Amino acid sequence: MRNIFFFTIQIFLISFFIFCINTNAQEFGRLRGVVTDSSNGEALAFSNVVIEELRIGAATDKRGMFILNKLPVNTEMTVIVSYMGYKTKKITFRLKPDELLDLKIPLSPLNIELNTVEKIGEKYIDKNVTDLGLEVISMRQLEVIPKGVETDVMRTLQYLPGVSSTGDISARYYVRGGSSDQNLVLLNGITLYAPFHSLGLFSSIEPDMINSIEFFKGGFTSEYSGRLSSILNVITKDGNKNAFNASASASFLTGKGMIQGPIPNGSFMLSGRFSYSDKILKNFLDQKTVPVNFYDIAAKLNYSSPDVFNNAKFSLFTFLTDDKIKYSDPLRESYSWKNNLLGFEWLQVYDAPVFSRLGISLSKFEGKIIPNGSNLKPLVNNLNDVTISFDLNAVFSSKDQLDAGLLIKLMDAELRLENRSGIESDISRFTGNISAYGKYKLLRFDNFGLDIGSRINISGLNTNSSGILEPRVSLTYNPFGDLIIKGSAGMYLQEMTTISDEDEIISVFDPWIIIPDYLNPAVGYSFSGGIQYNFSSNSNIQIEAYRRTSDNTPILNDKKYFDFDPDLIEGSQESYGWEFSYDLTETNFNLSATYSLSWAYKEIDGYIYYPKYDTRHAGNLMFSYNPGAGWNFTSIWSVYSGLPFTEIISYYDKYNVTNPFEIIPGSSNYIPYLILADKNLGRLPSYHRLDLSLSKKISIASSLITISIDAINVYNRKNIFYYERDTGRRVNMLPFLLTGTVKIEI
Repeated sequence: MRNIFFFTIQIFLISFFIFCINTNAQEFGRLRGVVTDSSNGEALAFSNVVIEELRIGAATDKRGMFILNKLPVNTEMTVIVSYMGYKTKKITFRLKPDELLDLKIPLSPLNIELNTVEKIGEKYIDKNVTDLGLEVISMRQLEVIPKGVETDVMRTLQYLPGVSSTGDISARYYVRGGSSDQNLVLLNGITLYAPFHSLGLFSSIEPDMINSIEFFKGGFTSEYSGRLSSILNVITKDGNKNAFNASASASFLTGKGMIQGPIPNGSFMLSGRFSYSDKILKNFLDQKTVPVNFYDIAAKLNYSSPDVFNNAKFSLFTFLTDDKIKYSDPLRESYSWKNNLLGFEWLQVYDAPVFSRLGISLSKFEGKIIPNGSNLKPLVNNLNDVTISFDLNAVFSSKDQLDAGLLIKLMDAELRLENRSGIESDISRFTGNISAYGKYKLLRFDNFGLDIGSRINISGLNTNSSGILEPRVSLTYNPFGDLIIKGSAGMYLQEMTTISDEDEIISVFDPWIIIPDYLNPAVGYSFSGGIQYNFSSNSNIQIEAYRRTSDNTPILNDKKYFDFDPDLIEGSQESYGWEFSYDLTETNFNLSATYSLSWAYKEIDGYIYYPKYDTRHAGNLMFSYNPGAGWNFTSIWSVYSGLPFTEIISYYDKYNVTNPFEIIPGSSNYIPYLILADKNLGRLPSYHRLDLSLSKKISIASSLITISIDAINVYNRKNIFYYERDTGRRVNMLPFLLTGTVKIEI
């Protein structure tokens, strides 16, 4: 209660301070607006808004909204709005004292058949935005990156500095030394617990339905909670508000389609994808056949009417996935898992520059591991997550912002399994979490920005987490010219974990549980700092350093010999490193280069080792060229140092007798027994690969056809995946692979 009291006092003092420093709003006006695609009404997230006469501006948020404060009154001004792939628009306006002017700004897509590409509008660079660790991924980036089989959100993340994977076979990602279960995936604000299809090869989020993507690889502020490493925030399309249209596409693995259109005072979107062939997967799985079947379905309904609620928008969203790996071999286990998401959202914009969001959602996960050749019961993992969240954002005339929110979560987690002795374990728990946050964004200075706030767990899923504060701060300073200095620090709490074996080569799915009360919740501390230098409005370099530690990290107990031994024990993690990125965006081409140098460690009972995803050096070089007429060419060259693995020192013939009364004279009862070196002290050879992509958009009557051809591992580099322990055979990753996709939009 003492922590809650101090938290309340903190928020009160911040609010009082804000209102005491009033900046005479009567002398200024404010401009607020939303930027959309004129062809379908979809919000254009992160588009560029500039006041021409004042040389000030902002980027729209993930819903296409922006607000500009402290603008001069009784003066004619011009706002310039631009977005990659759209015609730049200029609007003249005049403000009255204390006026809040609302604009709806539709941008027209460029004609893909033009032989020239229109120069994009000059980008305004906010020098006080606290965005350290934030990566905004555009739909264009998703479309042009070479595809292993088809466009994939999670695989795109692996090209970012600080993000690593364990090989071509997996879309699972690891951020700055954290494990994969420390990454939170949000789909329209709803937690997605199993974001992968088919052995983790592909993301379950279908790219065609995505409107915007934010990826926080560190320093995420107090409105986000529940994970230590990263936040992936995906917002889907609302659906075409102007006309009905449909699209369909096919690859070597899946077929998919989407229909969307207007309804009275709103719009809808329906998307679906299903697998129809698993032959292409042999290239990922050492030419082994895996009977994979999956589908995903998404639907969204939006309604907005001034007769019901002025400046309000209501949305219903559902997302369903289903995966099955069913073997006929009685010696193999079969798998099934599914996600069921359902969410309601109410967005409200008030006459004052105040914005609120109410969300109610259900996220359900079901997973099974089915033993085919025995009478053992399946391993069953069920999650039911009911979440109610409320967020409030206020923008003051000084440009400062105050955010606050409340989250209520009810969690029913079940894990049932049976060992070979027939002993059943039931790890089930029903509990809840109530947490609140508040933060203040100081943006009144053009060359300095500060985001300071905290979360508090009023009641935790784990009984040991109640009352814990999570303070966080992020700042930006522009000392001179085009140099920007950034920093962030924060404390993060995680109350859920997966039960996973670190030595598994391929993990189909990892069961989720609430961290049991005999352990403390995992607590992480993150510190990062960096510089950004803007050579121009479309070219910059960024260098960032970070250090992370976490305590009470739950780790599977490898020394569990008896039933009374705990399933999980506490360990710790530490990681540090630095990242470099350079980006140049011109009218018809883009060049980017990234490099990271990092170290990651885990510690259990005083024993320190490298986790399997520890990558010392990682670099990517990408070039994309758009000559016009619907053509696009992209190349990516990637190079990584080798991953750690446990080496085989030797082996000996171990005498093995399971039944002394069944010894057959002359038979051998010796089996080879491996002697292993210390865990993960060895390093695999380095990895490098070149991928190419060529696409063409063709307009025929009212239809648009996109044909894409992708070449993966062009020079057929034999990158090692692992060594088989029983034979010592080398298993390589993806060989040269040529794939293609065709998409038709009507």
